[in-house]
Amino acid sequence: MTPRQVVLDGRRLVVCVGSGGVGKTTSAASMGLWAAMQGKKVLVLTIDPARRLANSLGLTEFGNDERRIDLSDVDVVDGGQLWAMMLDTQTTFNELIVQMAPNQETAQRILDNPIYQTMSDTFAGSQEYMAAEKLHDVVSTGRYDLVVLDTPPVKNALDFFEAPGRLSRFFDRQVISWFLNPPKRTGLLGSLKQGTSTVIWKMLGYVFGHDFLEDLSDFLLLFQDMYEGFRERHQMVLKLFRSQECSFVTVCAPTEPSVEVAGFFSKELSQRSYSRGGTVVNQVHLCGDVVLDPQVLLGEQAKELSQDLQDWTAASLVARLGAAHRRLRALAAGERLLIQKVQSFSSGFLLEIPRLEGEVNDLKGLARIASILFDDASVSTDS
Repeated sequence: MTPRQVVLDGRRLVVCVGSGGVGKTTSAASMGLWAAMQGKKVLVLTIDPARRLANSLGLTEFGNDERRIDLSDVDVVDGGQLWAMMLDTQTTFNELIVQMAPNQETAQRILDNPIYQTMSDTFAGSQEYMAAEKLHDVVSTGRYDLVVLDTPPVKNALDFFEAPGRLSRFFDRQVISWFLNPPKRTGLLGSLKQGTSTVIWKMLGYVFGHDFLEDLSDFLLLFQDMYEGFRERHQMVLKLFRSQECSFVTVCAPTEPSVEVAGFFSKELSQRSYSRGGTVVNQVHLCGDVVLDPQVLLGEQAKELSQDLQDWTAASLVARLGAAHRRLRALAAGERLLIQKVQSFSSGFLLEIPRLEGEVNDLKGLARIASILFDDASVSTDS
């Protein structure tokens, strides 16, 4: 499988995963731009708090609404469109409640409930969960030929994979039933258990106050009819992740911590039967195989150019250049070993992107990255 196949051959969703600070956002934006240049209607969805993608795409306003990107600076096949969205987690959660509630009155009661307002800070703060929920909406509508997701920087690599079922587990039906309708039991043991429930309720009321219990009961009562909807969404997201319409691309840098995260993702993706499109190793230092001697190459020229300077200037400059060259060779050799480690566990394509000077902050910069990503001659594959 090549990057072209991952983006063009029937995929509706490409998910970029990996540690933070390795160019994951830039890789996702470049994939989306390239697909749009080939004539696809593409959405790039990011949860990057640094908002680098907004700068790269030339956006001054970036939020929870899709915004179309002006592609006049690049060559685009007829019909190609690029849209972008930066996830607003709190707004996404509120919109989800409105969408899932049976009616507007119920939705408003939930939004106004103090328990929801407290809990929503926790769930809306979970970027991984909100990303999975938003994916469900934008992919299922069919408005886009391709959606590219730039996942949040990794705090716990499992967070994103566990996210789709988080809310349905939180609102487990048995838990809701216990709070709303403690089961009636018969016999001595049942009476003891029933009495225990009563004691717990009294204790909760004493600790948190009866107003809290009333708010909690009202909140759970409103939510109980929405449980099946959240469970179904969970199953649909998992089905999408496991389908041939989805492909996961791991992005890493040639450093020990980043490669370890990439290896973890490779293992998790395989265990969960998720399609692995390939791996991008970003920010690779390039260094030729020839050992260069700065004294031979630059010694005479340095002496000539430093005739009006201190006698030691030329020798110092040449020595510093030699030391820098040796450090670069050592760094490149260490990175090569790490890339070989990535190759041992990666599946699909393995692609290296050299470390580039400066920041990628416009469409032409993204197009440059895209040309490297989709130049098949520079890609090694393992199908």
